[in-house]
Amino acid sequence: MATEPAQISLTSFAYRLMGAMLNPQVISGAILGQFTKPTDTNSLCMLLEKNAAKIPDKIAIKYEDGQWTWAEFNAIANQYAHYFKSRGITKGDCISVDLENRADVLFVIMGINKIGAIASMINCQQSGDVLIHSLSLVKPKLLVFGEECIANANTIGEVLHSDYKDRLLFLPDHGNIAAPAGYRDLSAEIVSMTSDNLPETQEITLGTPAFYIYTSGTTGLPKASVITHLRTVRGGSFMGLMGLRMTKEDVLYCALPLYHSNALMLGFTSVLLSGATIAVGRKFSVTRFWDECRRYDATAFCYIGELLRYLLNQPAKPNDKDHKIIKIAGNGLRPDIWTEFKERFGIDKICEFYAATEGNTAFVNLLNFDKTCGWTPGAGKAWQIVSYDVDADRPRRDENGHLVPLGVDDVGLLVAEVSDSNPYNGYSDPEATEKKLFRDAFVKGDAWFNTGDLVKRLPYGHIQFVDRVGDTFRWHGENVATTEVEAAVIKYPNVEDAVVYGVTVPGMDGRCGMLALTPTNGKEPDLQGLASHMRDCLPSYAVPRFLRLQSAVEVTGTFKHKKSTLKEEGFDPSKVDGELFFLQPSEDSWTAITEEVKATIEGGDIRL
Repeated sequence: MATEPAQISLTSFAYRLMGAMLNPQVISGAILGQFTKPTDTNSLCMLLEKNAAKIPDKIAIKYEDGQWTWAEFNAIANQYAHYFKSRGITKGDCISVDLENRADVLFVIMGINKIGAIASMINCQQSGDVLIHSLSLVKPKLLVFGEECIANANTIGEVLHSDYKDRLLFLPDHGNIAAPAGYRDLSAEIVSMTSDNLPETQEITLGTPAFYIYTSGTTGLPKASVITHLRTVRGGSFMGLMGLRMTKEDVLYCALPLYHSNALMLGFTSVLLSGATIAVGRKFSVTRFWDECRRYDATAFCYIGELLRYLLNQPAKPNDKDHKIIKIAGNGLRPDIWTEFKERFGIDKICEFYAATEGNTAFVNLLNFDKTCGWTPGAGKAWQIVSYDVDADRPRRDENGHLVPLGVDDVGLLVAEVSDSNPYNGYSDPEATEKKLFRDAFVKGDAWFNTGDLVKRLPYGHIQFVDRVGDTFRWHGENVATTEVEAAVIKYPNVEDAVVYGVTVPGMDGRCGMLALTPTNGKEPDLQGLASHMRDCLPSYAVPRFLRLQSAVEVTGTFKHKKSTLKEEGFDPSKVDGELFFLQPSEDSWTAITEEVKATIEGGDIRL
């Protein structure tokens, strides 16, 4: 069940690579990405200060009706930095930031970074025990809550006012809103602060942690990934300079949450490195998206794959190409909608990338090939694709105990060597950090980062994403990649969203495919036709045998499906809120699942 591969010939690869290497932005990005070291004195806030000195009057930020120049941006960040310093914050300390997208996010985090402190980027959807857990991981010295996040903060009010007493800061959203009891109004506190640059900023090295960015928590409680200035500068150099080839004339629209690595490490850092403008969207809106791009005269935007599918699902309009967007950057764009999106909206360059927030390698589609998540040097040395046993849920090892490398066109687990040039900073939790490493992978004493992703190796150092390790499952002796099944289902009429996962069936080996389907605007699709469609598009072993209809799919703030709950509920009608069906291999009609039918399936009386 192979996804249509990217078409990459030696001639086209060599021609495009040669052209890229002659581009000034690519050259600058390559130098920054490949030759910078953790010990180099440099940082995001030093880049901000350089822009403020070189292009002080150039617009740096647009948000709603406001805009700020690079000089203004730097001055406000300095006021925050001086305030944090006055509160005793020093290098290595942590300040948590819980704000929805707005210009204030950027002012605050740069102020934190300017004194060598770490900004803990709280997912503003978190509340209750999850929020307590996220704070406990990083032990912040100060906590900044936006007015829009106070309701979530109130769910742990007792903990905040006891454990973090006198450390709570409040930022109004719109208007002069009084700070809640127990909070200081941060916007008022910084007014008297000087806007001069701080000497501490000149001492920060690239190896200094800049952020804690949390994993999405799709399979458990979030973990706090340690993100250094080096990681962010490299990300921005690969994506912004080498991939998008941004200049100071560009405007990058960002509607993705700034607490996420895609928006922060790649979108914002690309703007810092190029001197371009970032237009901050408060939240992604499928109906306002293109109007926002037009409003800000955006030439580029950053995306998550699901975001593009939502846009593509909207009815076509005569003005679909009436905008200035020529290039986009992000990850998770499915090959099955790649060409359609590009042609409908008139996009010249799709700079798809592959990276993990906590990882130590990245692939970037800097040569603009279709349907690939990119290229990076060091194939077989800095990174490998190795054989993976889906049944055992672990990589295979040879008779010497070493991982088994695969060749071009093979699908396996992507691993990346941990070295001085490609360090792995891991999480705030040392035990969680160690779990992501393979020791003695190819030679005694080495260490390789486990990305947890199955990818297909393409020619000349390119890869194509296939599936998450935990999502791919084995059924009837075959590996089923959930992303490919979802791609087939989503093409069927009246399907708004589709999530595929494997569920256990007593007495059966492997996991049986299950589909959670969200109809478009409540219009239930023709289920019999859907069964026929899947059989036409997929091998028999990959056709889901179970189906649940639901009004919406639970997602994270960055549009990742929360499959753990779906897997746990399985095909149990007592746990599932919605209609449940099963499909026998030789039939095109679905049978409703009741408690009696469930017992029959589990007893082995129905063949799956």
